[in-house]
Amino acid sequence: MEAGNTLGVISRYLKKLHVLTLCVSDDDDLWCANCFYVFDDEKIAFYLMTEPDTRHGEIMRRCPQVAGTVNGQPKSVLLIKGVQFLGEISRLIGDEEVQARSRYNVRFPIARSSGAPVWKLSLNEMKMTDNALGFGKKHLWRRDTVAEPM
Repeated sequence: MEAGNTLGVISRYLKKLHVLTLCVSDDDDLWCANCFYVFDDEKIAFYLMTEPDTRHGEIMRRCPQVAGTVNGQPKSVLLIKGVQFLGEISRLIGDEEVQARSRYNVRFPIARSSGAPVWKLSLNEMKMTDNALGFGKKHLWRRDTVAEPM
């Protein structure tokens, strides 16, 4: 399978869902948080909103390397699909923040009333499990290498 096709398969899946589990850590703390997201398939990044003074916000400001998952909740093991990811998160400013906030507000209109900052989670690695293709079937994508099915 070509790298572009692998990225396309993962991107289509991520665009269908809207909640990710964000995992952050530093020397003193470890925490997970569920966040609504918008996926940008051109920049290969998630946009999310969260306050910097939350527990996960404070940790990711100190240590921007994060990991997480996106998955549904199918009843059958044969239908399990999900993505594990690794990336770096940064708080957006300027035009990039305005554009990302606009995209986020289209997807989640209730967010228009929030003044929470918008963050960009640039993905460096994704592994998608898709049991619909066979038990344990995986697709791997890395920003710096060619992706192949596993």
